[in-house]
Amino acid sequence: MKTKLLAVSLIFSLISAVLFYSGTTSADTPSVYNAEQSYGIANEAMFYLRVLKSDGTASSTGTGIILSPAGTAATAYHVVKGAERMEGVMADGSIISPIKVTKFDELKDVAVLELPSPAAMKQKGNAYAYLPLRKDVLKHGEAVFALGYPLKNTAIITEGIVNTPAAEINGRSRILTSAQVASGMSGGPLLDTHGQLAGIISGSLRTMNNIHLVVNMEDLRSLLPASFK
Repeated sequence: MKTKLLAVSLIFSLISAVLFYSGTTSADTPSVYNAEQSYGIANEAMFYLRVLKSDGTASSTGTGIILSPAGTAATAYHVVKGAERMEGVMADGSIISPIKVTKFDELKDVAVLELPSPAAMKQKGNAYAYLPLRKDVLKHGEAVFALGYPLKNTAIITEGIVNTPAAEINGRSRILTSAQVASGMSGGPLLDTHGQLAGIISGSLRTMNNIHLVVNMEDLRSLLPASFK
């Protein structure tokens, strides 16, 4: 009888250990999102960015990415170079204005933006939706998604891989990706499959068909406040 009780006890202990181990592994493994889910994550945290002339018409357009609930945002510098007035058009059609450039690096093609307070813009919960920043360097062949606004009311998503996480292009380090990029997507997010911002769309590589340039997270973080690092 004692032998049977001991055997049952050992089996129960083994099952409990397996269940505990499985639960721990699941909790520590980040979620993986497909293209539809990734679009849902990014859609509320990016905006159509308009650089305005004195008459209110747009001199250039691109895409902006929100990085914090308070309204820190980013885009590609070439979109906002020389801008005096800017506004953002959110996914729901609401206008975010005025937008200010707080820091930039022309060589890296990065600009950090400041949006008006979320309360002033009547954002839900007095906070902007935002994208978390990826900490790890991307790897060759990793799946990624590119998003942005080629048209005012039309955000799109494309899917590809990381061709290389670091290529020296005109004296700048760039991520190269096969995720397609259209005019107007500059400044938009490159997402990894965990819903994290992995880079900022910068442009296309003319010497290679269907290979596109992305600013890496190190270059973005170099301009962000210490709270992001």
